[in-house]
Amino acid sequence: MCGRYAFYSPAEAVRQYFAVDCELDLQPRYNIAPTQDVPVIRRRDGGKELALLHWGLVPSWAKEKSIGNRMINARAETVAEKPSFRNALKSRRCLVLANGFYERQKTGAAKQPHYICMQDRRPMAFTGLWESWDKGGELLESCAIITTTANELVAPIHHRMPVILGKDRQTDWLSGVPLDAGQLGSMLLPSPAGEMVAWPVDRKVNSPANQGSELIEEEPGQRGEPQ
Repeated sequence: MCGRYAFYSPAEAVRQYFAVDCELDLQPRYNIAPTQDVPVIRRRDGGKELALLHWGLVPSWAKEKSIGNRMINARAETVAEKPSFRNALKSRRCLVLANGFYERQKTGAAKQPHYICMQDRRPMAFTGLWESWDKGGELLESCAIITTTANELVAPIHHRMPVILGKDRQTDWLSGVPLDAGQLGSMLLPSPAGEMVAWPVDRKVNSPANQGSELIEEEPGQRGEPQ
């Protein structure tokens, strides 16, 4: 799963890397957690829009918005079949902006968190889905991150990882038209392990109350395979 990540690229980097206007006040965030508002790029009026959406997808047919607390992730293997996600997959796809994500490796009775990012530290675009929920005049726009099986780097830490789209596939993902099984199969894959790096970090990241760039720093004395 993907349950915690970081996004701290400045507005100018967002404009350059994702080719989207950045009118939001994006502050560096090193411990983004479910139910928070997160920056995404989605298709709007034939172009791209940067928006803040609630992390935890709430389908339009849901009776209560609390259902989103259980739908922060969608599995690539079943996303086209699940009633909660299949409609959004057809035309409401988005990119969730990140610089890296956290996964926890079981070490005895404890779990050691690791920070995982691209070797060149470039921003990431997680594949995402979004929905609009409106009940009793309360409008909520929400999203989920699609996950897949872990690559060789991440697998010893955790068996799942977010799907990360390269620039060459982002336009197709945001197209707003249905994708066939072949297209989805070629997109919803783990990123090459050789392009990524991981290291252990302090367990302070386990609490979303903790913030700051020190959360992504390597914890001294904890490095080991598979970094």
